[in-house]
Amino acid sequence: MSYSYDLRTASEVKLKDIDDVAKKAGISPKSLTKYGNYIAKVPVDLLSGPLKGKKDGKLILITSITPTHLGEGKTVNTIGLSMALNKMGRKSIACIRQPSLGPIFGMKGGAAGGGYSQVLPAEPVDLHLTGDSHAVTVAQNLCAAFLDNSLFWDNPLGIDKDWVSWMRVTEVSDRALRNVSIGGGGKLNGVNRKTNYAITPSGECMGILSLAESMKDLRARLGRVVVGFTKSKKPITAENLKVAGAMAVLMRTALNPNLMQTSENTPCFVHTGAFANVSHGSSSVVADKLSLKLSEFTVTESGFGVDLGAEKFFDIKCRQSGIKPSVAVINCSVRALKVHSGDFDFKGASMTADLRKENLSAVDRGCSNLEKQVENLKMFGVPVVVCLNRFETDTMKEIDVVLKRAQALNVQGIAVSEVYKLGSKGGAELAKAVIKASQQESKPRFLYPLDINLRGKIERVAKSMYGASETRFTEEAQEGINMIEAAGLGNLPVCMAKTHLSLSNNSAKKGRPRGFKLEIEGVDVMAGAGYVVVRCEGVNLMPGLPKRPRGEGVDIDPKTFETKGLL
Repeated sequence: MSYSYDLRTASEVKLKDIDDVAKKAGISPKSLTKYGNYIAKVPVDLLSGPLKGKKDGKLILITSITPTHLGEGKTVNTIGLSMALNKMGRKSIACIRQPSLGPIFGMKGGAAGGGYSQVLPAEPVDLHLTGDSHAVTVAQNLCAAFLDNSLFWDNPLGIDKDWVSWMRVTEVSDRALRNVSIGGGGKLNGVNRKTNYAITPSGECMGILSLAESMKDLRARLGRVVVGFTKSKKPITAENLKVAGAMAVLMRTALNPNLMQTSENTPCFVHTGAFANVSHGSSSVVADKLSLKLSEFTVTESGFGVDLGAEKFFDIKCRQSGIKPSVAVINCSVRALKVHSGDFDFKGASMTADLRKENLSAVDRGCSNLEKQVENLKMFGVPVVVCLNRFETDTMKEIDVVLKRAQALNVQGIAVSEVYKLGSKGGAELAKAVIKASQQESKPRFLYPLDINLRGKIERVAKSMYGASETRFTEEAQEGINMIEAAGLGNLPVCMAKTHLSLSNNSAKKGRPRGFKLEIEGVDVMAGAGYVVVRCEGVNLMPGLPKRPRGEGVDIDPKTFETKGLL
């Protein structure tokens, strides 16, 4: 499996006009705003208009074990499962997030599937699409500019520059911006203060766009944004800065989901891109809700493992939106389970020779991670299906080890998926398992109530989801918690910012770490998005580039003038 394979298979697909894709989804082409022949925006107003009162279909959540740098095929199976359900005559729409330019030009690459299970046309998905990420970036930075302008013009709101929490963002990975000083060089250049940048998918404006349910809701959320505090610890909002309205104008078009098609021409919404390690990690509420009205099965994804994306999907997204999954599918792979044995010092983005070799012992020991993540998923009360995403290097003996371990976990279904190689045909087993599991009763529940204090919520997640034996809070974190609770914002859910490569806060600890201590470095209230970000030790909201970024291989072909090296 390779990027060249993805490109070759994509070139074999005859794309349908987006009008035809919309009709298949049950959307009138007249309502679309088209971006060429194959991409369109669907108005969110359909939810309060033609689709209002229509019965919802069933929601299928795709999550994962703790992933590796390679990526284990969660998005591939989100797309592939939707295609397989359609192939079986069960109307389905997939909902995925738009990839970020940071990973695309950094290490991981795109995140819109691959092989015979991808969203097309591929290049717009990986790049600018309809400009949503840029709108989010500009809105976030406009608020920052208004904030610093208020400080410059005699600070009428009394903002304490040492307690400014609002960050500027950019859509690329740039570690040099993690800690910066602004306003230097004299009074005319603004108030000198220390700040930092985050990558756009971790910013609050992206979180707001993902969770807003209407234009009215978007505007209200932007008004509630807390940019900082006064010396008397009073929160200052974007509404106080008189910038929330302008931010809403910049983001209003971005609120409408993007409609595209899969490699088998089935409808797919590609909308918003919140990271799961430092944000809530789900595609948009409006995309899910439109799909639920339009199809029998909505297949949606949450980022990274159950401990991050799925936990936030339930405790933040479901709590706010009222969405209730019927089934949760946990994706795993033989190669990732090998890594979770702890035998491999693996950090790269390509398969190593030792990972390709059959190693039944490593697979078996690595299943400890699958075991814990299934336990985590069961805490939310929905039927669970284990999906083994098959790679060409897997042996039958290794696959049998995983299936036997999965059978002992008392889940509602187990399937091997080969959608990357075979498309919908390779997802038939998974689709049957999901349909069967969806017939069982789902009783979704949250991990914690909102009326316990922030420390209690943090400790509940750390100990139950991650397996930590103890949580420790720095002085800065405790001061932040006290200030948030004193401002009356302590009843918000928590959004943990933690490495996605381990259940612990140490990416080197694989499998199922036990007895570790989780240190909390700081907290940031995101009242507009509706949660409190909790920064664990060592977490950065701005990724860095690897020694040899993927972007080095991206260029314009001198003969055809087509993009090369992106896929």
